[in-house]
Amino acid sequence: MDLLPGASGTSSSLALRLGQAFFAVASLLFMCFDVEFYSYTAFCFLVTIMALVIPWSLTLAVVDIFSLFVKHTARQPGILSIVVIGDWVLSFLALAASCSTASVTSILLAFGGSFCTKKICTRYQLSAAMAFLSWFLILVSSLFNLWLLPATL
Repeated sequence: MDLLPGASGTSSSLALRLGQAFFAVASLLFMCFDVEFYSYTAFCFLVTIMALVIPWSLTLAVVDIFSLFVKHTARQPGILSIVVIGDWVLSFLALAASCSTASVTSILLAFGGSFCTKKICTRYQLSAAMAFLSWFLILVSSLFNLWLLPATL
């Protein structure tokens, strides 16, 4: 079980965490190109959740870097449980935020551009797509760590 790719303390876990942070930053950048995203609750929700994903993923990436340099993983059941629970919570929130952003953008586009121009709605769609990719990587990380959790008990 120590060589499970994607579990905490491995290079693939580091790649997953950096991918999560990258897509969350990209989602924030696409959303924040327009100042009017504050008008819609779904867009504010996406910005808030992606702003939570970034420090979470970067913190765990630093832990993975430390584990790789020291060549020792800290896999205590309590710490791994917190990581799994944090990943699951952020995974569900990221999925909800990306789905709500995608649906609101579709509704805005259905009204023929009277609420947002085609260019701005395209940015919102790109932001939702980046949030979906971030969600997928968070889910993969949480599943690998969840698979590892019974071995540490």
